[in-house]
Amino acid sequence: MRRVNVTCTLLTAWLAVACPAAVRTGLDNIGAHTDLFKGKRLGIIANHTSYNSEGKYIVDVFRAMEGVRVVALFSPEHGLRGLEEAGAKVENETDPVTGLPVYSLFGKISKPTPQMLADVDVLVFDIQDVGARFYTYLYTMSLAMEAATENHKRFVVLDRPDPINGVQLEGPVLEPKFATFVGLYPIPVRYGLTVGELAKMINGEGWLAKGVKADLTVVPLTGWQRGMWFDETGLRFIKPSPNMPDVVTEALYPGLCLLEGTNLSEGRGTPKPFRQFGAPWIDSDTLAAKLNALNLGGVRFAAVFFTPTSSKFQNQQCHGVEIVLTDRTRLEPFWCGVLIVNELRQMYPTNFKWIEKHFDRLCGTATIREAIIARKPLPLLKAAWAAQCRTFDSMRRKYFFYSE
Repeated sequence: MRRVNVTCTLLTAWLAVACPAAVRTGLDNIGAHTDLFKGKRLGIIANHTSYNSEGKYIVDVFRAMEGVRVVALFSPEHGLRGLEEAGAKVENETDPVTGLPVYSLFGKISKPTPQMLADVDVLVFDIQDVGARFYTYLYTMSLAMEAATENHKRFVVLDRPDPINGVQLEGPVLEPKFATFVGLYPIPVRYGLTVGELAKMINGEGWLAKGVKADLTVVPLTGWQRGMWFDETGLRFIKPSPNMPDVVTEALYPGLCLLEGTNLSEGRGTPKPFRQFGAPWIDSDTLAAKLNALNLGGVRFAAVFFTPTSSKFQNQQCHGVEIVLTDRTRLEPFWCGVLIVNELRQMYPTNFKWIEKHFDRLCGTATIREAIIARKPLPLLKAAWAAQCRTFDSMRRKYFFYSE
């Protein structure tokens, strides 16, 4: 299998020997589940995050397993090597090293076809998620699970941690009429589940099309507890997409992603995507002062300027704010994002613009945008989300694999 970066791979292997991970992923644990794979032809849904804690790529791990044959690869948004920008359509390809077909699930189609699965006995999913509802890897997984069911294939999830912990929940539960590929199911923005637990919930709640139930197996993590953040696992961080460079960004992303539904730069094309935001027409000092006056837990705001090299305001100097994370245990990222959008709308009613449908899709509801426009009290909405999260929490606990 072609490597993303040879130097990076060698460093990973060295780190794995020098600093053994406290947590072992599902890929690390497949040796205890060889009965799932022996004598089978595998299709693997993977990307550049699909390494074990010893620095071995998933295809190499399975090809070293006796009696197992890898016959096809499937790639999500950002492609097999994680290099494509957000939203960019990815084409099918043939891997030049292994000769395996690589079917894109973020291009002309988002769900494996019967032809793609014809030679597959078991479809395996192994991709690191970020813990936010609008990250598309979740729906690549669920649609592939649906396709596996329709074509009478077993579906196996090799579990990985929720990188922003599996305890905290936040945000509104998605309303069905806002279901899209950035949110298909009635879950909150921050849902506090591993991908394996979420797969189990999707299956158990009958959320797949026509209520079908997959032949699902989750190969669990070992050593992971719900309160862990990714940097507490001992696993090497591999940025899951081009604009997700570290755990701090992942922590802020459930709120700062809302700026994608506006005409503000969310920091794409800068070294700090989703950690800074702005536009050419913002007064940085005034905005930072107003946001700091909100006394939001776990963050402070600093005036900055930056020039994006891509995305919104490409090659234009933007004035804005950087979010400095001071205490991630007190952070409420979605609430923070809502209040940022509200402040921008009230300060700049002429310059500020909604990308209306996308903002509502990200929120999973129109009530936030409507309340901001009408200047309604936002804490009332927050209280409603909290009630929804309590109901969701009772439901999700049926699908826990790991203790708090």
